[in-house]
Amino acid sequence: MGAGGVSAAGGAGAAMAQSVAEIENGRYALSPVADGVIRLDTRTGAVSTCSNSGAGWACYTVPDERAALDAEIGRLQADNERSKTELEKLKAELAARDPVVTGKIDEALPKTDPLKKAEPKVTEGERRIEIPLPSDRDMDRVMSFLEQAWRRLVEMANRMQKDVTGKI
Repeated sequence: MGAGGVSAAGGAGAAMAQSVAEIENGRYALSPVADGVIRLDTRTGAVSTCSNSGAGWACYTVPDERAALDAEIGRLQADNERSKTELEKLKAELAARDPVVTGKIDEALPKTDPLKKAEPKVTEGERRIEIPLPSDRDMDRVMSFLEQAWRRLVEMANRMQKDVTGKI
């Protein structure tokens, strides 16, 4: 922008702190606005608003929203990685732990060792193998485990959603 552009900006170029040489060499690009001038530093990309407040011209840097968004994206990615690591650790702990059976069951407990697996039966005539199905107690234990895991997953998702919506 030449010297004519500076005078078109309301004489702000002469009143502001930068020299005419810097403006003519293209370091700053000035654009008039209602309350003063917007100044773009073509070397750094910084944008400032300059205005005459009565005590003289003052320029204030405009906040860079892109930098703030990039910082927030980086923070959220780090939180996501920490959450994934924590989830894997919790899964490992849960897998190592015995599932807790909650509630009362209707059938009587067996008098034999429940951990001893029944041997598959082989019938003489047809030579086929019969595999015993899991008992109701076994099914209750599996359902209790799945229910507990689902609840923890939903609670964790809710906590993450609160963290994300509360900090943006």
